[in-house]
Amino acid sequence: MACVERGDHPDPVTEPKHQIRALHTDRTITVYQAYSPAIGLPAARDGRFPAEWKRDRMTWIKPSFLWMMYRCGWGSKDGQESVLAVEITREGFEWALQHACLSHYEHGLHTDRATWQRQLRRAPARVQWDPERDLHLQPLPHRSLQLGLTGEAAHRYADEWIVSITDVTPLARMIHAHVRNGELDVARQLLPRERTYPVSGEALAHLHR
Repeated sequence: MACVERGDHPDPVTEPKHQIRALHTDRTITVYQAYSPAIGLPAARDGRFPAEWKRDRMTWIKPSFLWMMYRCGWGSKDGQESVLAVEITREGFEWALQHACLSHYEHGLHTDRATWQRQLRRAPARVQWDPERDLHLQPLPHRSLQLGLTGEAAHRYADEWIVSITDVTPLARMIHAHVRNGELDVARQLLPRERTYPVSGEALAHLHR
């Protein structure tokens, strides 16, 4: 799963600010989540979430491995000790994008704040764009997509879209150890191979300016 570190992407002047980068195949895309071992371990063992995973809550999926590392502290934060790579269908992922609403009001993208609020309440998915991270978890100029799933989208995610669930906590710890030791070239070689995800600009037009 070797890759070029996120920080080695092309010049930020030419690199699109909003672009999905992910480990993907012609059928699937891999997203990351972190949970307590009570949820993460059985999920990885059985390839599906256990009963403790609540479908009525918002769940956030992240195609960026390093953004997940930033969020969970390399699997060290309380309740986020089990880092999961969840392979889902591209069909499901793109359905979520199509039905998503941007999580914050953006003047010039939304007609007005009231319209955006109505759209957000109805949407089964929402999108946030946060600064991508490098191996030191420092922010980069371009943005990383987070996709929040609720209601119908959360049910579809858990029951229809998942192809496999892998516990990548050991990988996270190994990469982190190399970073701590200053072995960045070794750490880069271990990162998942995240490439530009082939979705048209039109498909994302309602999700950023």
